[in-house]
Amino acid sequence: MVNNVQNPSVCVFDSGIGGISLLFECVRKLPRVDFTYFADNFRVPYGNLSREELICRVDEVFEEIAKTNPAAAVVACNTVTAQCIDFLRNKYEFPILGIQPAVKPAVECGGKCLVLATPSTVKSEAFKNLLEKYSASKTRVVACEKLAYYIEQNILNLSKEGVESLLPKYGADTVVLGCTHYVLAEKIIQSYYNCPVFDGISGTADHLKEVLGIFDHHGQRAQKIAFSGGDTYKNRKVFNNLLRSEEVLNP
Repeated sequence: MVNNVQNPSVCVFDSGIGGISLLFECVRKLPRVDFTYFADNFRVPYGNLSREELICRVDEVFEEIAKTNPAAAVVACNTVTAQCIDFLRNKYEFPILGIQPAVKPAVECGGKCLVLATPSTVKSEAFKNLLEKYSASKTRVVACEKLAYYIEQNILNLSKEGVESLLPKYGADTVVLGCTHYVLAEKIIQSYYNCPVFDGISGTADHLKEVLGIFDHHGQRAQKIAFSGGDTYKNRKVFNNLLRSEEVLNP
């Protein structure tokens, strides 16, 4: 816990824009915390890479994250969590949180559960173990090779038809978004399947609150949000769009 620090600094990492949905939730729930968003947009997608390739890329970024002396770091990428989280935790001394597909609450709803994830996440031992622990016989897993890349490249002008063309044509009673990129197209995906959609965003933000030991919403100064690496212009614009959407919904 770092509850003796008035404004601890946390780094959030994702390959591209997907983790901005998690960054936004963390900012909303932890206004006393400063955040830096690290991204690697120009080398997206991560979801089609081998574990060895992922570790090489991610370690480069975490070398830079370590230089900021963070109170904690959040891996806002299901693929990196599934393939690299143990490596990162063994190498770096600061707390490192990951995100997992929200299989458990989706399966608990009953019926047919459809899990959408990247090929690398689907192949990982961590994901297989997650399914064995929480999944039921009616769960179908689909590795979406192109969906994350499409959302990354088109986020500022996202097409309903474009997203839907990359979704598997299956019926489902619940859908799990196993990639944070998919969360940015959640409304389209929910409308397409016409059923509840689950992701790990809120649970990961709540876990960060526990790790930091910060449960109030008071701060003595304005929160600092910074962007580092990758396409910082696009990342900041996507974040600001989420902020504006929040202001419209909660004026």
